[in-house]
Amino acid sequence: MEEGHMDVEVRVFGSLRRYMDQKNKPYHFHHRIDGKGCQANFLAKQIGLPIEEVEAVFRNGKVINIFDKVMPGDRVSFFPFGTPGPYRIFLGIMRDIHKQR
Repeated sequence: MEEGHMDVEVRVFGSLRRYMDQKNKPYHFHHRIDGKGCQANFLAKQIGLPIEEVEAVFRNGKVINIFDKVMPGDRVSFFPFGTPGPYRIFLGIMRDIHKQR
């Protein structure tokens, strides 16, 4: 691993997986980011996901805003729109993840 860079563990779910299929990438992989971290929306773009199709981002098992920072060593998951209602409440998915704070 290069100095100043480390990996995040990435998982892609649902209809977002088609973007991984187009690049012959797995749905669960490690991706190198800068050692200082990056915003989740930047990570999504880096791996080829259109952010307008991402409804929820999880960092280490908790829902975050798409503009929140992820750090090396984090587990980051991307979910598309269309998660069924009861699961949305259970998972804590909020509609305003695209609002910058």
